[in-house]
Amino acid sequence: MTIHSKDVADTGYSNIPVMPASVNYPGFYRGVGKRIFDITFVLLAAPFVVPLVLFLAAFLACQGVTPFYRQDRVGKNGKAFKMLKLRTMVHDAETVLKEHLAANPEARDEWDRNQKLRNDPRIIKFGSLLRKSSMDELPQFWNVFVGEMSLIGPRPMMLNQKKLYTGKFYNSMRPGLSGPWQVSKRNQSLFAERAFHDTEYWKSMSFSTDVTILFRTIFVVLRGTGC
Repeated sequence: MTIHSKDVADTGYSNIPVMPASVNYPGFYRGVGKRIFDITFVLLAAPFVVPLVLFLAAFLACQGVTPFYRQDRVGKNGKAFKMLKLRTMVHDAETVLKEHLAANPEARDEWDRNQKLRNDPRIIKFGSLLRKSSMDELPQFWNVFVGEMSLIGPRPMMLNQKKLYTGKFYNSMRPGLSGPWQVSKRNQSLFAERAFHDTEYWKSMSFSTDVTILFRTIFVVLRGTGC
């Protein structure tokens, strides 16, 4: 199947060019090249990422925090996997969230719209810094290496968010360490907007698109607009 440029906008992801004249899928990059790119990038980055993760983990441990945690997320073909993160929330985060939402109707409305909170009571000391710098996501290089995630792809959904998601391409891709939603106005965007970004990305997936989003990710990290 071939989709021509008239079927998709010329730009997306905050003015990132997303399509050449035509895209054929399946293609080499979708089938093999993307995985080769993921593994190569992770191996090249490992000498820098691994020491940084170990340093941050030791720092969190010194604060009396269990540094790593694993959370169930929806992967390719709808299969659940354990996504790794550095801990930025209290251990009983779900209970804290439920109690906060029950006591604050405005926070409940914000959570229902965005699936996140600007003032999140679950965040531990220094957790906001790790989240804004996106350093809490660094352990996911392991998820990329073992094939559960990709460098670039949809934002990994929690299991209880599946019923809120309206798109149809998420299950066809590995979730991404970064991606179109992550480099968009993600702190202000609605959860429902993820389906739009995922659809655009599926239709425009290519090496050049992934490299462009990687560079955009660097600027997002430097600006500290993570969440």
